Amino acid sequence: MSLQTEYEFTLPKGYVDGEGNLHRTGVMRLATARDEIEPLRDPRVAQNEAYLTIAILARVVIELGNLPEVTTRTIEGLFATDLAYLQDLYGIINFGDPELLASLELEADQPPEPATPASEPEAPAAPAAPVVAATAARAARAAAKANGRAPAKRAAAASNRSARSPGTSRPRAQKPR
Repeated sequence: MSLQTEYEFTLPKGYVDGEGNLHRTGVMRLATARDEIEPLRDPRVAQNEAYLTIAILARVVIELGNLPEVTTRTIEGLFATDLAYLQDLYGIINFGDPELLASLELEADQPPEPATPASEPEAPAAPAAPVVAATAARAARAAAKANGRAPAKRAAAASNRSARSPGTSRPRAQKPR
């Protein structure tokens, strides 16, 4: 039995490069411990924890269309839908059940929702959460739902640990007054 370390994907919308070319297909590899540790040294991550998502994805997305390389600048240029898709994919292949990939691909192939009329104000977009925290929890819930059981304590604990910044202490429960 061999371990699959690379996963092909198709972005829901696609990345548009500086010349106007659309890139939708790509390859993501499994993350290593270094992939999650090295970005913590990046000053952009120190200034804004949400940038951790960008830094990690730039390391693990190894192909995108016919681009010569995928950089943080590339990931920054993705549409929000595509960024969310890659976060979900990252969580599934690294922390969840790879069998969930089929459902993620089906979601990506759905036609985009129609735009809201100009008269309705749009809700502001929520800031991107770090990949590890957001997608690990989502993947654990999806796996539990697919298997019909509660998520494993280890997955929940890992999600809680990764949601905290390095060096921070565990939040304390407040005493009732």
